Amino acid sequence: MQEVIQIQTTKRNGLYDITHEVQEILEQSKVETGVVSVYVQGATAAIMIQENWDESVQNDMVSLLKKLVPTGIWEHDAQDDNADSHLKAGLIGPSETIPIISGQLGLSTWQNIFLCEFDGPRNERRIVVTIFDSVK
Repeated sequence: MQEVIQIQTTKRNGLYDITHEVQEILEQSKVETGVVSVYVQGATAAIMIQENWDESVQNDMVSLLKKLVPTGIWEHDAQDDNADSHLKAGLIGPSETIPIISGQLGLSTWQNIFLCEFDGPRNERRIVVTIFDSVK
């Protein structure tokens, strides 16, 4: 089974929790055991599993990446002034794979799935969610 989540982002850099949407797709699939692949289309966004308790860890992650990958100093900036967005997305990566355990996402209490926006705001980000059933 495969579905696409579409979300709008409101900041240049930010983490957006998509766990609920992924869980809904999993529930529709009725798969009890397998894996879920979550993949963002686009070269300036990423997918990350991170703490969900409050926004401080997510804010810290954005701050860390801004410090590690500053804006305006890269060769690609001459083309479209977003080289840092490409580099951040490359560091984090476009996808995560989560086990399905008894029909639920195999995340711990404090883990959620986040779209990482590095070149927003965007009217549309497309996240492809693919469910693999290990029984079939």
